[in-house]
Amino acid sequence: MKNKIIGIDLGGTTVKFAILTSEGEIQQKWSIITDITDDGSHIVPAIVESINEQLERYQLSPSDFIGIGMGSPGTVDREEGTVIGAYNLNWDTSQPVKQLIEEGTGISFAIDNDANVAALGERWKGAGKNEEDIVFVTLGTGVGGGIIAGGRLIHGVAGAAGEIGHITVEPGGYECTCGNKGCLETVSSATGVVRLARDFSEEYAGDSKLKTIIDDGQLITAKDVFDLAKEEDELAIRVIDKVAYYLGLACGSVANILNPSAIVVGGGVSQAGVFLINQIQTYFDLFTYPTIRRTTRIRLAQLGNDAGVIGASSLVKKQKNGTL
Repeated sequence: MKNKIIGIDLGGTTVKFAILTSEGEIQQKWSIITDITDDGSHIVPAIVESINEQLERYQLSPSDFIGIGMGSPGTVDREEGTVIGAYNLNWDTSQPVKQLIEEGTGISFAIDNDANVAALGERWKGAGKNEEDIVFVTLGTGVGGGIIAGGRLIHGVAGAAGEIGHITVEPGGYECTCGNKGCLETVSSATGVVRLARDFSEEYAGDSKLKTIIDDGQLITAKDVFDLAKEEDELAIRVIDKVAYYLGLACGSVANILNPSAIVVGGGVSQAGVFLINQIQTYFDLFTYPTIRRTTRIRLAQLGNDAGVIGASSLVKKQKNGTL
């Protein structure tokens, strides 16, 4: 009886897998390193090999599965099951992901952009509370987004809807990997937080542990900056205030257009927790008009690293029900 689903969250560093029930409950989890060498040509074969190994390990067969769902970086053609422009995977050309995985496993396959998939996961089992209108923002190495309106993902004409990380928040600002300048991603991703900290440090003249660390040439992370801000380091506070300003501006712009019930903030940077959410909310309220302020809230994501695999499993259900 087909009652299981495989969820895959494909990232630039690791590929996360889970075997789930049809109700989204995780039964097994594992991961492999993402091998992006040779133009990313090893990624899909390694995924197929890993799935088949796990099926053998748990004495399962393709007939036990409703399907495989996957979230991937880049521009995804959901019907063809291809991915292009996933630069952190070295996928510059179109990759026939669906074809290779179905041929290699014998299990039907569905795919969408990774941020869209995480949005589905948080809506189904996390902070989205299964509400009809949710926006998900993921703050990691980059900044991604997924928009659910009326219970359905918004994809746009080219599948590129929800690219919240490329909202311009600082015209003429830092150059982005997309080729534009001043994108949200350049100042609110993990790398963006570090970039701001280093730039702010050059102009800061007061006492600051963060400045001392930077001036000593030590490596810092976004987590370091947030931790020091929580310890009331003045420079770190200024940096995080600016990050929250940019996020509040971008989220406010999105909410003024869509009026979702919530904007859910996830990803590695969101591990700063309520400390960050409260600051975003302050600026969000500044940039939204009264109806939005009353009805749209900023929420912290709840599923952590499981959002991707849970959302991927829901792709399979939506494909089966014809609601993708």
